[in-house]
Amino acid sequence: MKTLNKVIATVCASVLAAGTVVAGGHGSVADFYKGKTVELYIGYDPGGGYDTYARLLARHIGKHIPGNPDVVPKNMPGAGSVKLTNWLWEGAPKDGTVFGAISRGAPFEPVLGNDKAKFRANKFNWVGSANNEVSVCATMKRNGITNWEQLKTQELTVGGNGSGSDTEQFPKLMNAVLGTKFKVIGPYGGGSDIVKAMEAGELGGRCGWSWSSVKGTKADLLASGELVLLMQMSGSKHPELPDVPLVMDLAKSKEERQMLNLIFARQALGRPYVAPPDIPADRAKALQDAFVATVNDPAFIAEAKKMDLELSPLSGDEVAALVAESYDTPQAVIDRAIDAIR
Repeated sequence: MKTLNKVIATVCASVLAAGTVVAGGHGSVADFYKGKTVELYIGYDPGGGYDTYARLLARHIGKHIPGNPDVVPKNMPGAGSVKLTNWLWEGAPKDGTVFGAISRGAPFEPVLGNDKAKFRANKFNWVGSANNEVSVCATMKRNGITNWEQLKTQELTVGGNGSGSDTEQFPKLMNAVLGTKFKVIGPYGGGSDIVKAMEAGELGGRCGWSWSSVKGTKADLLASGELVLLMQMSGSKHPELPDVPLVMDLAKSKEERQMLNLIFARQALGRPYVAPPDIPADRAKALQDAFVATVNDPAFIAEAKKMDLELSPLSGDEVAALVAESYDTPQAVIDRAIDAIR
């Protein structure tokens, strides 16, 4: 995967040109955006992680879009951001004045058989992603489980947030592929509720817990050794977790790796931003280039650091490639994955 510095090198010229090039009869991008308001819709209620990252982006990206429009965040929660994603597909203006912050799992819902997901994510204009998320499976030391292989013979109760959630799909998939014995209990209202139940002894653990969240909210349990990390779930290891097994390395066949990739590819998307299909190509490119410039902006980075937000950005092209790969998964593999997680 290209580093962000390489992405910057390849798009630098186009960022400068985006304000002056006339494409498809739409006039210059700068002329179009000057004096306008761009709306950044967020597929969740205020206060959560997606909302926090999106509002940070909204405060900075306008100065990198040609014409320097105001960027206003708005919330459109519902169905784990599928409501917003459907609207971006079929109801939102397709002129470059709207884009959205959606769940990292939402793009894959049509592939996984969710008939309420009316979009094709491989047809969107992907703006970028703020970080490459890694999730972990964790348990408390008192449960006596110290490595993932014990889960093949010993049941571990984990909390779920309902159908379609990471906390429900991840353990079910690993039961099917790796032969683990996770038992999903729930639904719980949120991830913090699962952690509280785990600490109280009501649950054995949590499977589908962002590493950035673990560090930010339960650093005390990590430091004391009370929290045991069993495996990490993403396309690649987090550099801070070199000794925690990566789920992709545990697959024994090509089909198993394809099944795992179909579900865990979403982790690389982290906090994705997406614009509707069919907007003018020059404006889509301007949004993508503005995102890359923003995540390299010292003021943006400084504020993210102050807010203790992890940044490991992906360009729009990188996000699009990950989505396209999942949409190309053989149907037989998709069917097996659906059977496992439903």
